[in-house]
Amino acid sequence: MFPWRPQPWTRLCRWSSPFVQFLALTVITFGVLAPLTCQQLLHSYFFVRPWYLNPMSQDFLKQNQEEGLSALHYFESLQQPNSSEKMSSQANQPWVLITIITVQRRPEFHYVLQVASRFHRLLQDCGPPCQQHYQILLCNVEADPSSHWDARLLAKFFAVVDHYGDHHHLDFSLNQFEKEKRDYAYCLEKSLEAYNPQYVLLVEDDAVPEEEIFPVLHHLLQMRFSKPHLQDALYVKLYHPERLQHYINPEPMRILEWIGIGMFLGSLLGSAYAWASSRSALSWSIIGFFALYSMLLVELVGRHYLLELRRLAPPLYNVVPVTECCTPAMLFSAPSAQRVLGYLKELRCRPGFAKDTALYSLLRTKGERAFVVEPNLVRHVGMFSSLRMNGHPKLL
Repeated sequence: MFPWRPQPWTRLCRWSSPFVQFLALTVITFGVLAPLTCQQLLHSYFFVRPWYLNPMSQDFLKQNQEEGLSALHYFESLQQPNSSEKMSSQANQPWVLITIITVQRRPEFHYVLQVASRFHRLLQDCGPPCQQHYQILLCNVEADPSSHWDARLLAKFFAVVDHYGDHHHLDFSLNQFEKEKRDYAYCLEKSLEAYNPQYVLLVEDDAVPEEEIFPVLHHLLQMRFSKPHLQDALYVKLYHPERLQHYINPEPMRILEWIGIGMFLGSLLGSAYAWASSRSALSWSIIGFFALYSMLLVELVGRHYLLELRRLAPPLYNVVPVTECCTPAMLFSAPSAQRVLGYLKELRCRPGFAKDTALYSLLRTKGERAFVVEPNLVRHVGMFSSLRMNGHPKLL
């Protein structure tokens, strides 16, 4: 008797089994290809933190310092407007007032100059329509306003209000979180009083706008936020940290989006598989596998990178119910800004209850609604917090 040996056609039948093929695809994708191609993607689960985080953080700091110097040179070489031009620009009622809240910190990075120079350049590129509808106000909340050298430079080009100085003095008994909330409320209130705009965009001095911010804002305010369920929002966030944008996260509203992507890609990949394998019919088990495969792939690679595809056109931007953290760029309508000012007077911030948490808590206690725009319309470049000591900052 000769031992039985599998014939070549038998081996071929084994490999033609969908189970074996799907198993091989899963192992190759998640065990080999994805880890190799995504190991340097900062917001991917495949990111190799011990290898890349420190070098990437140092490179980011170096680049950010160079961008700060470029912003400084931008304003040094910019022709200063004469007083009549500044007065005429301040006399107009803007559609959107961009208020940049700034405090002195790590002067070598020139954070506020980076933000202001980008907004100024984008307004110049946008032309007269944007320059007529948008204006920039600088709100200096440094305890000693004259010590903020970058703010003093920007005062040559933009209107500036100082929270502290001749008439207002800092109460040093306040904790830093309550001071930040009061500074925020002051800048919002002064924006309404000085310009009476339809909208106020409060931007912190380390939130650099993306190139497409004005076309997207124009589309959102003209088209999307004219709808009844959006127009009375308490605020609209233009930034949410990338590390918190995954599907597996405390925000459950993303689950439907995740399932929808799985079903779409599952049907697409399943149809391609059925055509390639010459199958006459597409079964639900095949669709189900490719749906789970797609959902796992987009989650592990990173939802942030999928959202970047929406930058192709303003109508593709997503508006979803808001999430709690953070406040680098917040859009308020004039009526909602008045409500926010009244609400914030009732709250006192403290460690663990900063202004972003306070604003988010109002949605539940006051029955308000708020939204966030995806993908982000600003980049958060400040790695040195004005509230917390972080001598060796990291990107994550």
